[in-house]
Amino acid sequence: MRQLSYCVALSIDGFTAAPDGAYDFYPVSDELVGFMVGELPDALPTGVRKAMGIDGAVNSRYDTVLMGRGTYEPALREGITNPYAHLRQIVFSRSLVESPDPAVEVVAGDPVAYVRELKREEGLDLYLCGGADLAGQLIDEIDELVIKSYPVVAGAGIPLFRAGFGPRAFVPTGSRSFENGTVVTTYTRKR
Repeated sequence: MRQLSYCVALSIDGFTAAPDGAYDFYPVSDELVGFMVGELPDALPTGVRKAMGIDGAVNSRYDTVLMGRGTYEPALREGITNPYAHLRQIVFSRSLVESPDPAVEVVAGDPVAYVRELKREEGLDLYLCGGADLAGQLIDEIDELVIKSYPVVAGAGIPLFRAGFGPRAFVPTGSRSFENGTVVTTYTRKR
């Protein structure tokens, strides 16, 4: 069965982005970019893949990306309607009536039921790109967390999850530190 992996950047005080959705305050290093290209290339937007010279690379880990409308919106504002052209793209939204691009599927229904169906399909794993509302709805379907923890205190912003209290156990299964202070830690759901 396919797994759902939430791969996300996080400040050390638990925010994925600024209150307005900006995430340009995270310090990016060549070393971290090299790691992403080598280990998580499928999670990079197509424009970044092109800039890194890996646009033609075959997907090795993910074949589908899931986004909430708030995560999809910044690309739309830049005129990018197909941000992950190398993946099947699904945007969960109750307000986006139709897709601005034929390569992007808009789903207004229950994300949990939809993801359960996706998990039963053949293919590579599913990449949950964000945001907090969607992650909160899908929290019990998430099999893996890949947290890129940056040495930044944001002070306020968008949390990792918007969900009610309900502890869920995960086990750390890997960690990698970078010279700029970023730590990428992988957690697997404890069953």
